Amino acid sequence: MTDISQTPALAPGGGRTMERVRLLLRSRSGLAGLIIVVLLAVLSLVSAFGLLPFDPLAQDPPSRLQPPSAVHWFGTDQFGRDVFSRVAAGVANSALISVVAVAFATVVGTVCGLIAGFYRGFSDGAITAVTNVLFAFPPLLLALSLASVFDRNWFTIAVAIAIVYVPIFIRVTRGPVLSLREVEYVKAAKSTGQARMATMFRHVLPNITSIIIVQVTLSLSWAVLTEASLSFLGLGTPPPAPSLGSMIFEARTLVTIAPWTMIAPGVVVVLLVVGLNLLGDGLRDSLDPRNRGKR
Repeated sequence: MTDISQTPALAPGGGRTMERVRLLLRSRSGLAGLIIVVLLAVLSLVSAFGLLPFDPLAQDPPSRLQPPSAVHWFGTDQFGRDVFSRVAAGVANSALISVVAVAFATVVGTVCGLIAGFYRGFSDGAITAVTNVLFAFPPLLLALSLASVFDRNWFTIAVAIAIVYVPIFIRVTRGPVLSLREVEYVKAAKSTGQARMATMFRHVLPNITSIIIVQVTLSLSWAVLTEASLSFLGLGTPPPAPSLGSMIFEARTLVTIAPWTMIAPGVVVVLLVVGLNLLGDGLRDSLDPRNRGKR
């Protein structure tokens, strides 16, 4: 998991949004990642609105294990289900779980990181201690342990993944806050009698937004991979709901006679992870104040 806590924070009144967008579009990695993510997001929305060519759960035994064709673009599986429709539904499922997980981790981790870095003292010590304990566990092992405790549904899987990523956001947030609390405009806000909570959210939080945005993008890619791993190991969303990880698991015995059943979900997982990582790299470059005026 990527730690971007060393990314410089933006000064008050930073660069305009359009300048950042231009920098992102001029970045090869950022543009490639944006295109991949947008295409997969459209695929996810097509599934969410029920616009798929076939029902991803409908079985059609006479059509089982058909190779890719004009009718079944990605072929069919051992039950005659359309692989393209199931992949699209799997992308939607992975996107839902990943977005909810990262959103939860972002809110909780950012607030805790702000409090730890800005207030210091007991709050900092307690939050840092919990963070270090969570970091002591390998991420996938921690997610496996949490997922095995809860009932299996998309929300509990999202919560399990979120708990894994909360300490990342705490550490990413805390570092810059330790520096920002000593800058002149924050000290000036304190000297005017403004409440510390108000100072933290009005003057400190806006200046670490760029760091958080980049970390959100990178964490989404890891959340997708974690969700796929949990599904592959049988601890993801229970069947018959389509999941990219469970599709790969089911296809392991068919790879020699129907390789498309594994290739399609496998390629989509790779595209999701790579696309989000490339987008995160592009956002990091476009939001970095040091890159302004270079292009």
